[in-house]
Amino acid sequence: MKLIALGVNHETAPVHIREQVSFAADGKLQQAFDSLQEDKLVSECVILSTCNRTELYFTLKDDNIQPEAIIQWLENFFALKDLTPYLYQHHNLEAVQHLMRVASGLNSLILGEPQILGQLKDAYSAAHQANSIHHTLENLFQFVFRTAKQVRTDTEIGSCPISVAFASVSLAKQFFGDMQNQTALLLGAGETIELVARHLKESQIGRIIIANRTLSKAHTLAEEVGGYAIELDEIPDHLHEADLVIASTASPKPILLAEQVKKAMKQRKGRPVFMIDIAVPRDIEAEVNDIDNVYLYTVDDLESIIEENKKARADAAIAAEEIIQQQANHFVMQFRAMNQVNPIIRAYRQQADTIKAHSLEQALKNLEKGDNPEQVIQKLANQLTNRLLHTPTHNLNQAGISGDTQLVEAAEKLLLEQNPHTS
Repeated sequence: MKLIALGVNHETAPVHIREQVSFAADGKLQQAFDSLQEDKLVSECVILSTCNRTELYFTLKDDNIQPEAIIQWLENFFALKDLTPYLYQHHNLEAVQHLMRVASGLNSLILGEPQILGQLKDAYSAAHQANSIHHTLENLFQFVFRTAKQVRTDTEIGSCPISVAFASVSLAKQFFGDMQNQTALLLGAGETIELVARHLKESQIGRIIIANRTLSKAHTLAEEVGGYAIELDEIPDHLHEADLVIASTASPKPILLAEQVKKAMKQRKGRPVFMIDIAVPRDIEAEVNDIDNVYLYTVDDLESIIEENKKARADAAIAAEEIIQQQANHFVMQFRAMNQVNPIIRAYRQQADTIKAHSLEQALKNLEKGDNPEQVIQKLANQLTNRLLHTPTHNLNQAGISGDTQLVEAAEKLLLEQNPHTS
């Protein structure tokens, strides 16, 4: 097998290098596939390009082509000089293991993050559309996708949230259970609240209200998640509607005061509110935690949860590595066996086709001479049977004479549709 993984990622290259070798721009990916095919460098290729990595998984066109040719192609494609210090490459078994780690989130900036598997599936689909995937990579990627699913199913690698946004929503889901009938009020519209809003939408939250100092920015996010935008000074008018409040603004002082929350709780008639203050400095006045039926968590509470979850993911990663090692070895052994078997199958079929062509040529000549068609067909059938069986039966007789029981047992499995000893 001549499988190679070549690329850069967040561990080997700074962001300004990763930006220069990105295939994310419109048309870049198709141009790359066309260029690789025109240069006759690879037989198959999948290109994965995300903000944290650019990787090529490929098989070389022939034994005379070295991986350095692909490095040269990469530098020429992006008009860059000397990418080598930032590149890594893995061959055969190591390439399979690397791809499985990537698919399982073990090679990500955030250990166990699930988005990479979807990105890898998109890369696989793009390669298919470009007719850049054939037998080897098709089998490999299907095997990798099954392995990544097994890692997710058999370990806790993805079940422990380790981002503030994800941890906030996970904590809220533990508090409420079903989120479909809940209303969330989000304070802010920055990157963290944007992630919170998306996680809430994925969790099928009933309603989202987004409050921000700049109303246009709140509107933009609200449109993405099917929410409703308000300005910060409108918070007191909507606070009583919120079952969940998550805050993350850049305000230098609290924007949600205890008196405002007390008033809202009277309107809610004691229905509980779950609040998470991610901001530093705090967005929610500390005294809010003393109000009945208000459950307030701060970023410090989340950090302790996240640290515990990081440890849990690290433990899960050990179990995931064991699965990957086992499955990668299994794939490589299977692939090597197929590489040994396929030439035999091709040669055997070619041998059978030669016998068929020779016998058919004789039969057609006999028909042209006016021989009885029934006798010609009978003779053709006998010739085909005798010629196709000659080599196997001769070798099987020799195995019997020499006492080669392994070959006899193998022949029984290969040649007979049903074992005569069990019929």
